Amino acid sequence: MNRRRFFERSAGAAVLAASGAHAADKPSIEQFDQAAAQPVLKLDALKSPVVIDSIRLLRKGRDYFVHVRSKDGAEGVSLDNGRAQYLSPILRQLIVPHFIGKDARDLENHLWQLYRDNYKLQGLAFWSPQAWVEFAILDMLGRVANKPIGDLLGGVIRREVPFYVASGRRDTTPQQEVEYLRKLIDETGAKAVKYRIGGRMSRNADAMPGRTKALIPLTRKALGDAIDLHADSNSSYDPPQAIEVGRMLEEIKAVYYEEPCPFDHLEDTKKVADALTIPVAGGEQEFSERRFRWMIANRGVDIVQPDLHYYGGLIRSIRVARMAKLAGMSTTVHISGGFGFVYMLHFASCVPDIGKYQEFKQEMARYRDWFNPPLSSKSGSLIVPEGPGVGIADITAVLKGASEAPVSDG
Repeated sequence: MNRRRFFERSAGAAVLAASGAHAADKPSIEQFDQAAAQPVLKLDALKSPVVIDSIRLLRKGRDYFVHVRSKDGAEGVSLDNGRAQYLSPILRQLIVPHFIGKDARDLENHLWQLYRDNYKLQGLAFWSPQAWVEFAILDMLGRVANKPIGDLLGGVIRREVPFYVASGRRDTTPQQEVEYLRKLIDETGAKAVKYRIGGRMSRNADAMPGRTKALIPLTRKALGDAIDLHADSNSSYDPPQAIEVGRMLEEIKAVYYEEPCPFDHLEDTKKVADALTIPVAGGEQEFSERRFRWMIANRGVDIVQPDLHYYGGLIRSIRVARMAKLAGMSTTVHISGGFGFVYMLHFASCVPDIGKYQEFKQEMARYRDWFNPPLSSKSGSLIVPEGPGVGIADITAVLKGASEAPVSDG
């Protein structure tokens, strides 16, 4: 048995023992399904219907907002993940009409029926607009209940979330990348960083010759042992090459290795995860609950990473986290969109095992003063917003100057 399997079985035995199951047992598919199927929303504070009257797509500068209003005048708002400009027809024609006139408290059933009506369209282009609407409705429900989203999703268990800061660059030499990472650490106070290796869906080609082989040891040497290191290959490798790169990451004691193989090559990713001791993470492009179930039940990865937008929202992502918990695995969500880190914070506030770090987004400065108290961090951790809903203090002020996004944007 390799070390990875030893640790996996040890962790699995501990989880099963805590749940009262026998250590030799493995969660069944039925148990994973039962964990995912349990209701997510806790809406005891909402005694009266919250009937949705309107859902609009608004634009202000480069920000796109989904604004929801109830017949009683309650409001909620969400921000897109940078894709509303070309996904707005899906939002307006298929998703918005589904919710008009419905009681927002029954959101989980509405989401199921929406999927049922549009299952032939499912994918990132469908689930992202669904997520925008879900976020806005959750914001509205939180405001009506006077509770943060985390309380609606099961209960807030943490207010501080340790973060890593990520470089999205592959146009740098190893030395330039290290200097850039130092700059990010100095600006944010992060205790961990993530950098990109490989060439991004590149069939083993590097971004520039020799970059990855030189970059991996240089980051540890230059940044020191006090900084935790993550590496993301963005689907660059086949299993043999991914394993070779993974060994280099193990040598520098990196904390996880993200998406080593093409994202939908689940069996290949499992080969890599089986061969390595470094935790392998994946799932940012995934949109199927059943494929997440396969990844978890078969230990195809060690850390699951649903994207809160691409996967269709907080509720679906929490269902993945419940399956992962049953297998003794962490759920560290992926973030698309500059405002997405706020939804991440609410997810992290209520999910028991979120892994060691979550991603910091530099765009925080743009949105800081929308919140009361303002968004902040301390000692390498982000502070979860405290206000009702998503925590935006004044929707009217935030939307001042926004107008209906033109149909031509789609």
